[in-house]
Amino acid sequence: MTNQAALRFGRFSVLLYWRAMLAAVILLLLLITVTAIVMQIGRYPLGLNDILAAFAGQKDEIVQMIVADHRAPRILTAIGAGAAFGLSGAMFQTMLRNPLASPDVIGFSTGASCGGLAAILLFGSAFILPGALLGGLLTAAAVISLSYHRGLQPYRLILIGLGVSMTLAAGADLLMSRIDVLTAADTAKWLVGTLHARNWSDVTLICAGLIVLAPIAIWLEFALSRIAMDDDIAHGLGLALSPLRLAVTATGVGLVALAVSVAGPLPFVAFISGPIARRLVKGARPALLQAALVGALVTLLADTAARSVPMVQLPAGVFTALIGAPVLMWLLVVQFNKGKF
Repeated sequence: MTNQAALRFGRFSVLLYWRAMLAAVILLLLLITVTAIVMQIGRYPLGLNDILAAFAGQKDEIVQMIVADHRAPRILTAIGAGAAFGLSGAMFQTMLRNPLASPDVIGFSTGASCGGLAAILLFGSAFILPGALLGGLLTAAAVISLSYHRGLQPYRLILIGLGVSMTLAAGADLLMSRIDVLTAADTAKWLVGTLHARNWSDVTLICAGLIVLAPIAIWLEFALSRIAMDDDIAHGLGLALSPLRLAVTATGVGLVALAVSVAGPLPFVAFISGPIARRLVKGARPALLQAALVGALVTLLADTAARSVPMVQLPAGVFTALIGAPVLMWLLVVQFNKGKF
């Protein structure tokens, strides 16, 4: 049985990959199942019928407040932020042909968080999204320009990105020292990555951003699968690499800035989503949809673990780091064994 089939609509045709579709369906069903379970977990346990009745307005005010004002916004924000991180990570890893080249490793997430922090300091929290977007774009421009020498070499970009990320982390610490104590306490949690006290404005922001950027990312998937080849082959296929890489970078940074603005720079979500998705799909394709679903699932599980710890409110970033750090070490070993360092 072939792994692909073509659907034709007059002049247009769509190539479907059965394994990729199956992986996406399984991940989506798993995400829905986990969401239904997580909605019931908390200091005030609820049944599925209670949750459905609360959404229908048939429960008392306390249950409706717990479901509609606390759990639902937090869970939906986690899903949206995780999807944005996963989608962005898969795009950068495919474009740069390296599983280590995710936005949180090469400094784009740190740049976005630093820009958001500067916006909070100068203009207030209402300007966190434009600050994060500007910070991410400036960081991407700096890393790419410093890395460019007779072409864009992925390993040079990764090493320079790591250096820029460390510099920006020091800059973030300096900015933190200029914020008042009360604001600094909340901002410190945001810098680790947290989904505590999310509301419907956060859900609206992340959903609106995904509605705009996700279709662009999916539309770029065809070009990304060709960019992943050697430059000579991509040129032979008629691809304009520079404009495509610029479009991918702008879209990826936009997704990172969007996710950072609502959840902070959750470490390793963008990094691990792409490799896991490609393992499930087992092909050379970017697997963007699958990476978005993996990112949403990882973020939701990490946040559930964070709010399940008794007596303390831990940031979700603590648990994403616990998941991602071993994957980073494993990928480093794989790359060293391949002789790519």
